[in-house]
Amino acid sequence: MGIFISLLIRGGSDAQRLGLITLANLFVAILMRQDHVINAFFNVFCVVPPSWPFAIRRLCARVYHIGGLHSGCATSGVVWLALLCGQATKEAVNGGVVAHASVPTVAISYSILLLLFGIFERVHRFFGWTSIILVWAQVVLLTNDYRRDQSLSHALVHSAPFWMLLVMTGSIVLPWLQLRKVSVRVEVLSEHAVRLYFTYSTPIPGSFVRLSVHPLKDWHSFATMAVPNEKGFSVVVSKATDAPSSIWVRGAPCFGVLRIVPLFRRIVLVATGSGIAPCAPHILEQRIPIRLLWTSPNVRETFGDRLVDEILGASPDAVVYDTRKHGKPDMVKLTLRLFNEFNAEAVCVISNQKLTEKLVYGLTSRGIPAFGPIWDS
Repeated sequence: MGIFISLLIRGGSDAQRLGLITLANLFVAILMRQDHVINAFFNVFCVVPPSWPFAIRRLCARVYHIGGLHSGCATSGVVWLALLCGQATKEAVNGGVVAHASVPTVAISYSILLLLFGIFERVHRFFGWTSIILVWAQVVLLTNDYRRDQSLSHALVHSAPFWMLLVMTGSIVLPWLQLRKVSVRVEVLSEHAVRLYFTYSTPIPGSFVRLSVHPLKDWHSFATMAVPNEKGFSVVVSKATDAPSSIWVRGAPCFGVLRIVPLFRRIVLVATGSGIAPCAPHILEQRIPIRLLWTSPNVRETFGDRLVDEILGASPDAVVYDTRKHGKPDMVKLTLRLFNEFNAEAVCVISNQKLTEKLVYGLTSRGIPAFGPIWDS
Protein backbone atom coordinates (compact mmCIF):
# COMPACT_ATOMS: atom_id res chain seq x y z
CA MET A 1 0.00 0.00 0.00
CA GLY A 2 2.98 2.29 0.58
CA ILE A 3 4.11 1.78 -3.03
CA PHE A 4 0.51 2.21 -4.21
CA ILE A 5 0.06 5.51 -2.37
CA SER A 6 3.45 6.74 -3.58
CA LEU A 7 2.56 6.07 -7.22
CA LEU A 8 -0.89 7.55 -6.72
CA ILE A 9 0.61 10.80 -5.42
CA ARG A 10 3.66 11.07 -7.67
CA GLY A 11 2.28 9.45 -10.79
CA GLY A 12 4.82 8.39 -13.38
CA SER A 13 3.50 4.89 -14.19
CA ASP A 14 1.59 4.37 -17.38
CA ALA A 15 -1.27 1.89 -17.88
CA GLN A 16 1.04 -0.77 -19.30
CA ARG A 17 3.27 -0.71 -16.23
CA LEU A 18 0.29 -0.82 -13.88
CA GLY A 19 -1.11 -3.69 -15.93
CA LEU A 20 2.09 -5.65 -15.27
CA ILE A 21 1.88 -5.01 -11.52
CA THR A 22 -1.80 -6.02 -11.46
CA LEU A 23 -1.16 -9.20 -13.40
CA ALA A 24 1.83 -10.13 -11.22
CA ASN A 25 -0.42 -10.08 -8.14
CA LEU A 26 -3.15 -12.12 -9.81
CA PHE A 27 -0.47 -14.51 -11.11
CA VAL A 28 0.68 -15.34 -7.57
CA ALA A 29 -2.91 -15.49 -6.27
CA ILE A 30 -3.88 -18.13 -8.84
CA LEU A 31 -0.70 -20.20 -8.56
CA MET A 32 -1.21 -20.47 -4.79
CA ARG A 33 -4.36 -22.45 -5.54
CA GLN A 34 -2.71 -24.86 -7.99
CA ASP A 35 -2.49 -28.42 -6.62
CA HIS A 36 1.06 -29.10 -7.81
CA VAL A 37 2.37 -25.74 -6.59
CA ILE A 38 0.84 -26.32 -3.13
CA ASN A 39 2.27 -29.86 -3.01
CA ALA A 40 5.70 -28.57 -4.04
CA PHE A 41 5.76 -26.07 -1.16
CA PHE A 42 4.73 -28.74 1.36
CA ASN A 43 7.23 -31.27 0.03
CA VAL A 44 10.10 -28.79 0.31
CA PHE A 45 9.30 -27.55 3.81
CA CYS A 46 8.19 -30.89 5.26
CA VAL A 47 11.36 -32.70 4.21
CA VAL A 48 13.02 -31.21 7.31
CA PRO A 49 13.79 -34.13 9.69
CA PRO A 50 12.65 -34.17 13.35
CA SER A 51 16.32 -34.10 14.39
CA TRP A 52 16.65 -30.48 13.27
CA PRO A 53 16.31 -27.66 15.84
CA PHE A 54 12.75 -27.11 16.99
CA ALA A 55 12.79 -23.42 15.99
CA ILE A 56 13.41 -24.37 12.33
CA ARG A 57 10.75 -27.10 12.34
CA ARG A 58 8.22 -24.79 13.95
CA LEU A 59 8.85 -22.19 11.25
CA CYS A 60 8.63 -24.76 8.45
CA ALA A 61 5.31 -26.00 9.86
CA ARG A 62 3.75 -22.67 8.98
CA VAL A 63 4.09 -23.50 5.28
CA TYR A 64 0.31 -23.95 5.06
CA HIS A 65 0.00 -20.17 5.41
CA ILE A 66 0.95 -19.91 1.72
CA GLY A 67 -2.82 -19.71 1.32
CA GLY A 68 -2.51 -16.16 2.64
CA LEU A 69 -0.64 -15.36 -0.57
CA HIS A 70 -3.78 -16.35 -2.47
CA SER A 71 -6.14 -14.01 -0.64
CA GLY A 72 -3.51 -11.31 -0.10
CA CYS A 73 -2.35 -11.10 -3.70
CA ALA A 74 -5.92 -11.35 -5.01
CA THR A 75 -6.91 -8.36 -2.86
CA SER A 76 -3.77 -6.49 -3.86
CA GLY A 77 -4.45 -7.24 -7.53
CA VAL A 78 -7.91 -5.70 -7.31
CA VAL A 79 -6.46 -2.56 -5.67
CA TRP A 80 -3.86 -2.19 -8.40
CA LEU A 81 -6.50 -2.86 -11.06
CA ALA A 82 -8.51 0.09 -9.70
CA LEU A 83 -5.45 2.32 -10.17
CA LEU A 84 -4.94 0.88 -13.65
CA CYS A 85 -8.54 1.76 -14.56
CA GLY A 86 -8.01 5.33 -13.39
CA GLN A 87 -4.73 5.71 -15.28
CA ALA A 88 -6.12 4.11 -18.45
CA THR A 89 -9.14 6.43 -18.32
CA LYS A 90 -6.86 9.44 -17.95
CA GLU A 91 -4.72 8.36 -20.91
CA ALA A 92 -7.72 7.62 -23.12
CA VAL A 93 -9.28 11.01 -22.38
CA ASN A 94 -6.08 13.04 -22.79
CA GLY A 95 -4.80 11.11 -25.82
CA GLY A 96 -1.67 12.57 -27.37
CA VAL A 97 0.96 11.38 -29.81
CA VAL A 98 2.73 9.08 -27.37
CA ALA A 99 1.49 5.54 -26.70
CA HIS A 100 -1.54 5.48 -24.43
CA ALA A 101 -4.42 3.28 -23.38
CA SER A 102 -7.28 3.04 -25.85
CA VAL A 103 -11.02 3.16 -25.16
CA PRO A 104 -11.41 -0.64 -25.62
CA THR A 105 -8.64 -1.17 -23.03
CA VAL A 106 -10.48 1.08 -20.58
CA ALA A 107 -13.77 -0.78 -21.16
CA ILE A 108 -12.17 -4.19 -20.65
CA SER A 109 -10.33 -3.04 -17.52
CA TYR A 110 -13.50 -1.75 -15.87
CA SER A 111 -15.32 -4.98 -16.82
CA ILE A 112 -12.64 -7.06 -15.08
CA LEU A 113 -12.79 -4.81 -12.02
CA LEU A 114 -16.57 -5.22 -11.75
CA LEU A 115 -16.28 -9.00 -12.06
CA LEU A 116 -13.59 -9.25 -9.38
CA PHE A 117 -15.60 -7.05 -7.03
CA GLY A 118 -18.65 -9.25 -7.63
CA ILE A 119 -16.93 -12.57 -6.94
CA PHE A 120 -18.33 -14.62 -4.08
CA GLU A 121 -18.31 -18.34 -3.37
CA ARG A 122 -21.22 -19.52 -5.53
CA VAL A 123 -20.05 -17.73 -8.69
CA HIS A 124 -16.33 -17.76 -7.86
CA ARG A 125 -15.44 -20.23 -10.60
CA PHE A 126 -17.55 -18.72 -13.39
CA PHE A 127 -16.60 -15.11 -12.66
CA GLY A 128 -12.98 -16.19 -12.41
CA TRP A 129 -13.07 -17.90 -15.81
CA THR A 130 -14.76 -14.88 -17.38
CA SER A 131 -12.15 -12.59 -15.81
CA ILE A 132 -9.30 -14.64 -17.25
CA ILE A 133 -10.80 -14.37 -20.74
CA LEU A 134 -11.13 -10.61 -20.29
CA VAL A 135 -7.57 -10.36 -18.96
CA TRP A 136 -6.36 -12.02 -22.16
CA ALA A 137 -8.20 -9.32 -24.12
CA GLN A 138 -6.76 -6.64 -21.84
CA VAL A 139 -3.18 -7.86 -22.26
CA VAL A 140 -3.52 -7.98 -26.04
CA LEU A 141 -5.11 -4.51 -26.14
CA LEU A 142 -2.55 -2.94 -23.78
CA THR A 143 0.32 -4.50 -25.72
CA ASN A 144 -1.18 -3.19 -28.94
CA ASP A 145 -1.61 0.28 -27.41
CA TYR A 146 2.07 0.50 -26.48
CA ARG A 147 3.76 -1.53 -29.21
CA ARG A 148 4.80 1.51 -31.30
CA ASP A 149 6.45 0.24 -34.49
CA GLN A 150 6.66 -3.44 -33.44
CA SER A 151 4.29 -6.07 -34.75
CA LEU A 152 1.67 -7.18 -32.23
CA SER A 153 2.93 -10.79 -32.23
CA HIS A 154 6.51 -9.67 -31.59
CA ALA A 155 5.45 -7.35 -28.78
CA LEU A 156 3.34 -10.06 -27.12
CA VAL A 157 6.06 -12.72 -27.22
CA HIS A 158 8.53 -10.28 -25.67
CA SER A 159 6.21 -9.09 -22.89
CA ALA A 160 6.17 -10.52 -19.36
CA PRO A 161 2.35 -10.28 -18.99
CA PHE A 162 1.82 -12.60 -21.95
CA TRP A 163 3.94 -15.39 -20.42
CA MET A 164 2.52 -14.92 -16.92
CA LEU A 165 -0.98 -15.13 -18.33
CA LEU A 166 -0.06 -18.25 -20.27
CA VAL A 167 1.15 -19.95 -17.07
CA MET A 168 -1.92 -18.71 -15.14
CA THR A 169 -4.27 -20.14 -17.74
CA GLY A 170 -2.42 -23.44 -17.78
CA SER A 171 -2.60 -23.72 -13.99
CA ILE A 172 -6.36 -23.19 -14.11
CA VAL A 173 -6.94 -25.61 -16.98
CA LEU A 174 -4.69 -28.43 -15.70
CA PRO A 175 -6.97 -29.70 -12.87
CA TRP A 176 -9.90 -29.78 -15.29
CA LEU A 177 -7.85 -31.88 -17.71
CA GLN A 178 -7.63 -34.38 -14.84
CA LEU A 179 -11.39 -34.35 -14.34
CA ARG A 180 -12.77 -37.88 -14.25
CA LYS A 181 -15.65 -39.89 -12.92
CA VAL A 182 -14.60 -42.68 -10.58
CA SER A 183 -16.43 -45.54 -8.96
CA VAL A 184 -17.05 -45.40 -5.23
CA ARG A 185 -18.04 -47.93 -2.60
CA VAL A 186 -20.30 -46.59 0.10
CA GLU A 187 -20.43 -47.62 3.74
CA VAL A 188 -23.31 -46.10 5.68
CA LEU A 189 -21.98 -45.24 9.11
CA SER A 190 -25.21 -43.83 10.48
CA GLU A 191 -28.10 -41.56 9.58
CA HIS A 192 -25.63 -38.69 9.85
CA ALA A 193 -22.54 -39.90 8.00
CA VAL A 194 -21.26 -42.17 5.23
CA ARG A 195 -17.78 -43.39 4.36
CA LEU A 196 -16.80 -43.42 0.68
CA TYR A 197 -14.06 -45.78 -0.53
CA PHE A 198 -11.88 -45.12 -3.61
CA THR A 199 -9.17 -47.16 -5.30
CA TYR A 200 -7.91 -44.84 -8.08
CA SER A 201 -5.15 -43.33 -5.88
CA THR A 202 -3.32 -43.81 -2.56
CA PRO A 203 -2.60 -40.34 -1.17
CA ILE A 204 0.02 -39.43 1.42
CA PRO A 205 -1.40 -38.72 4.91
CA GLY A 206 -2.35 -35.07 5.16
CA SER A 207 -3.96 -34.93 1.70
CA PHE A 208 -7.42 -33.94 0.56
CA VAL A 209 -9.38 -34.46 -2.65
CA ARG A 210 -12.06 -32.41 -4.40
CA LEU A 211 -15.33 -34.24 -5.07
CA SER A 212 -18.61 -33.32 -6.74
CA VAL A 213 -21.75 -35.09 -7.89
CA HIS A 214 -21.89 -32.64 -10.82
CA PRO A 215 -18.69 -31.18 -12.37
CA LEU A 216 -20.10 -27.70 -12.94
CA LYS A 217 -21.81 -27.33 -9.57
CA ASP A 218 -20.52 -27.36 -6.01
CA TRP A 219 -17.13 -28.89 -5.29
CA HIS A 220 -16.17 -29.95 -1.78
CA SER A 221 -12.80 -30.85 -0.30
CA PHE A 222 -12.52 -33.97 1.85
CA ALA A 223 -9.56 -35.24 3.82
CA THR A 224 -8.31 -38.63 2.63
CA MET A 225 -8.08 -41.60 4.98
CA ALA A 226 -5.51 -44.00 3.56
CA VAL A 227 -4.94 -47.23 5.45
CA PRO A 228 -1.21 -48.15 5.64
CA ASN A 229 -0.18 -50.94 3.24
CA GLU A 230 -3.58 -50.90 1.53
CA LYS A 231 -4.43 -49.47 -1.89
CA GLY A 232 -6.87 -46.57 -2.12
CA PHE A 233 -8.40 -44.33 0.49
CA SER A 234 -11.69 -43.29 2.02
CA VAL A 235 -13.43 -40.08 3.05
CA VAL A 236 -16.07 -39.43 5.68
CA VAL A 237 -19.02 -37.31 4.60
CA SER A 238 -21.25 -35.83 7.28
CA LYS A 239 -24.92 -35.00 6.70
CA ALA A 240 -24.89 -37.07 3.49
CA THR A 241 -28.32 -37.41 1.89
CA ASP A 242 -27.56 -40.00 -0.77
CA ALA A 243 -25.04 -42.71 -1.62
CA PRO A 244 -23.70 -42.38 -5.19
CA SER A 245 -22.15 -45.30 -7.07
CA SER A 246 -19.76 -42.93 -8.85
CA ILE A 247 -18.53 -39.41 -8.30
CA TRP A 248 -16.45 -36.73 -10.04
CA VAL A 249 -12.91 -35.93 -8.91
CA ARG A 250 -10.77 -33.03 -10.12
CA GLY A 251 -7.04 -32.49 -10.04
CA ALA A 252 -4.55 -34.43 -7.93
CA PRO A 253 -4.70 -35.15 -4.19
CA CYS A 254 -3.50 -31.97 -2.53
CA PHE A 255 -1.75 -31.44 0.80
CA GLY A 256 -3.44 -29.72 3.72
CA VAL A 257 -2.31 -28.50 7.12
CA LEU A 258 -1.81 -31.97 8.64
CA ARG A 259 0.97 -32.68 6.15
CA ILE A 260 3.17 -30.96 8.77
CA VAL A 261 2.63 -33.68 11.40
CA PRO A 262 5.90 -35.60 10.63
CA LEU A 263 7.89 -32.44 11.39
CA PHE A 264 7.35 -33.06 15.10
CA ARG A 265 8.50 -35.81 17.46
CA ARG A 266 5.34 -35.87 19.58
CA ILE A 267 2.08 -34.12 18.83
CA VAL A 268 -1.47 -33.66 20.09
CA LEU A 269 -4.22 -33.84 17.47
CA VAL A 270 -7.53 -32.16 18.30
CA ALA A 271 -10.55 -33.10 16.19
CA THR A 272 -14.23 -32.29 16.49
CA GLY A 273 -16.87 -34.34 14.67
CA SER A 274 -15.81 -35.41 11.19
CA GLY A 275 -12.52 -33.57 11.72
CA ILE A 276 -11.30 -37.02 12.72
CA ALA A 277 -10.99 -37.91 9.02
CA PRO A 278 -7.77 -35.97 8.27
CA CYS A 279 -6.33 -37.08 11.64
CA ALA A 280 -7.01 -40.79 11.09
CA PRO A 281 -4.24 -41.54 8.53
CA HIS A 282 -1.56 -40.18 10.86
CA ILE A 283 -2.97 -42.13 13.80
CA LEU A 284 -3.12 -45.35 11.78
CA GLU A 285 0.34 -44.78 10.30
CA GLN A 286 1.88 -44.52 13.81
CA ARG A 287 4.90 -42.75 12.38
CA ILE A 288 5.26 -40.56 15.47
CA PRO A 289 3.66 -40.69 18.95
CA ILE A 290 0.25 -38.98 18.80
CA ARG A 291 -2.24 -38.13 21.53
CA LEU A 292 -5.76 -37.65 20.19
CA LEU A 293 -8.54 -35.50 21.60
CA TRP A 294 -11.79 -36.17 19.71
CA THR A 295 -15.00 -34.45 20.74
CA SER A 296 -18.32 -35.23 19.07
CA PRO A 297 -21.92 -36.00 19.99
CA ASN A 298 -22.73 -39.72 19.97
CA VAL A 299 -19.40 -40.81 18.49
CA ARG A 300 -20.25 -44.46 17.85
CA GLU A 301 -23.80 -43.75 16.74
CA THR A 302 -22.55 -41.13 14.27
CA PHE A 303 -19.40 -42.72 12.89
CA GLY A 304 -19.98 -46.43 13.47
CA ASP A 305 -18.13 -49.01 15.53
CA ARG A 306 -15.71 -49.97 12.77
CA LEU A 307 -14.19 -46.49 12.32
CA VAL A 308 -14.10 -45.77 16.04
CA ASP A 309 -12.48 -49.13 16.77
CA GLU A 310 -9.84 -48.48 14.08
CA ILE A 311 -8.97 -45.17 15.71
CA LEU A 312 -8.91 -46.52 19.26
CA GLY A 313 -6.98 -49.62 18.20
CA ALA A 314 -4.16 -47.44 16.89
CA SER A 315 -4.46 -44.86 19.67
CA PRO A 316 -5.66 -46.58 22.87
CA ASP A 317 -4.88 -43.54 25.02
CA ALA A 318 -7.09 -41.25 22.91
CA VAL A 319 -9.55 -39.02 24.74
CA VAL A 320 -12.97 -39.40 23.10
CA TYR A 321 -15.32 -36.83 24.61
CA ASP A 322 -19.06 -37.30 24.03
CA THR A 323 -20.51 -33.78 24.01
CA ARG A 324 -24.05 -35.14 23.98
CA LYS A 325 -23.52 -36.75 27.39
CA HIS A 326 -21.10 -34.35 29.03
CA GLY A 327 -21.70 -31.04 27.25
CA LYS A 328 -19.01 -28.91 25.60
CA PRO A 329 -15.72 -28.84 27.53
CA ASP A 330 -13.26 -25.98 27.92
CA MET A 331 -11.23 -26.99 24.86
CA VAL A 332 -8.26 -24.75 25.59
CA LYS A 333 -7.94 -26.04 29.15
CA LEU A 334 -8.42 -29.69 28.11
CA THR A 335 -5.93 -29.47 25.23
CA LEU A 336 -3.39 -27.72 27.44
CA ARG A 337 -3.63 -30.52 29.99
CA LEU A 338 -3.11 -33.22 27.34
CA PHE A 339 -0.21 -31.27 25.83
CA ASN A 340 1.59 -31.13 29.16
CA GLU A 341 0.80 -34.75 30.10
CA PHE A 342 2.03 -36.05 26.74
CA ASN A 343 5.12 -33.81 26.69
CA ALA A 344 4.19 -32.89 23.11
CA GLU A 345 5.99 -30.43 20.85
CA ALA A 346 2.91 -29.03 19.10
CA VAL A 347 -0.85 -29.17 18.65
CA CYS A 348 -2.82 -29.46 15.40
CA VAL A 349 -6.51 -28.58 15.37
CA ILE A 350 -9.12 -29.72 12.85
CA SER A 351 -12.50 -28.19 13.65
CA ASN A 352 -14.87 -25.47 12.51
CA GLN A 353 -13.46 -22.01 11.92
CA LYS A 354 -14.61 -20.46 15.20
CA LEU A 355 -13.23 -23.18 17.46
CA THR A 356 -10.03 -23.61 15.43
CA GLU A 357 -9.20 -19.92 15.68
CA LYS A 358 -10.08 -19.88 19.40
CA LEU A 359 -7.88 -22.90 20.16
CA VAL A 360 -4.93 -21.78 18.04
CA TYR A 361 -5.00 -18.33 19.62
CA GLY A 362 -5.55 -19.66 23.14
CA LEU A 363 -2.62 -22.08 22.90
CA THR A 364 -0.26 -19.83 20.95
CA SER A 365 -0.78 -17.01 23.46
CA ARG A 366 0.41 -19.46 26.13
CA GLY A 367 3.59 -20.23 24.18
CA ILE A 368 2.40 -23.54 22.70
CA PRO A 369 2.92 -24.09 18.96
CA ALA A 370 -0.59 -24.64 17.59
CA PHE A 371 -1.62 -25.05 13.96
CA GLY A 372 -4.93 -25.18 12.15
CA PRO A 373 -6.57 -24.24 8.81
CA ILE A 374 -6.71 -20.49 8.14
CA TRP A 375 -9.73 -20.22 5.77
CA ASP A 376 -7.80 -17.97 3.42
CA SER A 377 -10.15 -17.68 0.45
